[in-house]
Amino acid sequence: MNFLLVFLGGGIGSVIRYLIGIGFQKTNLTLPFATLISNIIACIIFALTLNFIESLPQEQPDKLNSLNLKLLVLTGLCGGLSTFSTFGYETFLLIKQSNYLWVIINIFLSLTLCVGSFILVKK
Repeated sequence: MNFLLVFLGGGIGSVIRYLIGIGFQKTNLTLPFATLISNIIACIIFALTLNFIESLPQEQPDKLNSLNLKLLVLTGLCGGLSTFSTFGYETFLLIKQSNYLWVIINIFLSLTLCVGSFILVKK
């Protein structure tokens, strides 16, 4: 059952990530916005899900449901939606193209906005 939850969540997250990529495909932007947006959305979903799980009563049946939710949403959906490897590769491409200002902007925005998402949502 656990594998199925991760599989379903990961598939949904990957499709959402793909659709976001399609949305930015025809732009001439230097900054890889599709990856940035995907990672920010994954962080917000992750933080909101943690808030929801933490609000559940601490009774045994809810612990089982929160484990399923963690597997489906946190491991599966957010794992499929966020993409650190693509962030690393796209940053490498910017370095290779000598777009050093965009390298700094990409790293700064990615870290600031993703961590900031948790700061804003988790308070």
